[in-house]
Amino acid sequence: MGDVAMTIPVIRAFVEQHDDVKITIVSRPFFKPFFDGIDNVNFFAVDVKNRHKGFLGLLRLYADLKLLNIDAIADLHNVLRSKVIRTLFALSGKKTAFTDKGRKEKKQLTRAENKVFKPLKSMFERHVETFNKLGFSIDLNNPNFPKKAILSEAILKISSEKEKIPNSIGTSWIGIAPFAQYESKVYPQDLMKKVIDDLALNLNNIIFLFGGGTKEIEILNSFSKNKNNVITIAGKLSLEQELQLISNLDVMLSMDSGNAHIAAMLGIKVITLFGATHPFSGFSPFNQSIENCLVADRNQFPLLPTSVYGNKKVAGYDDAMRSISVDKVVFSVQSQLKVK
Repeated sequence: MGDVAMTIPVIRAFVEQHDDVKITIVSRPFFKPFFDGIDNVNFFAVDVKNRHKGFLGLLRLYADLKLLNIDAIADLHNVLRSKVIRTLFALSGKKTAFTDKGRKEKKQLTRAENKVFKPLKSMFERHVETFNKLGFSIDLNNPNFPKKAILSEAILKISSEKEKIPNSIGTSWIGIAPFAQYESKVYPQDLMKKVIDDLALNLNNIIFLFGGGTKEIEILNSFSKNKNNVITIAGKLSLEQELQLISNLDVMLSMDSGNAHIAAMLGIKVITLFGATHPFSGFSPFNQSIENCLVADRNQFPLLPTSVYGNKKVAGYDDAMRSISVDKVVFSVQSQLKVK
């Protein structure tokens, strides 16, 4: 999800600066709402479970895409399936380019010995380079973002369950997404509870908790219990509705995960917590200050970052995120809130 969200600022800038070019996004149908409202962008939903499943499915996908009279292919994913498709188009004489993900540099950044600890190119810069290869320049300076979405009745109903109207004058909207795919990227539950408790003390703060799945919803409900201004929205809204809500936030507090990138693509300020991973890998959210990226203490845990995606465990590093203090997290969130 985060990978797809990180393409949005680049796609949005592309169509603004090349309004005579039409783009077709080829991805899973779940991600279509990310691209809604962007001019000159069509969405082609890949049916990975049936028509486009397996190698024969890729051949069918190629045949389907050929019907669109595509002039060039920008492979922003650069994995086996997308490589097959771009190769078939290249063999047919079409111009192709792919995003260099910098795997060698990322390995140097995360290895235990002879670590090369320096900022790498962001994924946004890498995607821009891909379009450059196709002959299109893109300037990501001074980006434009969509307007705040009009909230649906479903969102207003959830908010009113605790007798709080989310657009009340004088309130600040805070989104908190406390989960990630890997445990090494998740702020400890007891500390996150303290963060939420501290932020909830100010009754002008309305806090929305994001997540998914039975276990996560249980945890979120424990965070929101007995707090009228803390609302669990996990499992209650569609992706489109979640995007509407996120576009109205004042700030999002997230792990190094998809929610950080979703909020950033909508122009929302994001405070991101990094554990085993690090913003130097090029995955910090779009258009955010480095001060908004809170990292575990490398003096205590000098091998950090130990992983690009958080899927690698290192003995003795389970508590790395405990080195990010609750006070620092709360202060960082509060510093982003608008003066009402």
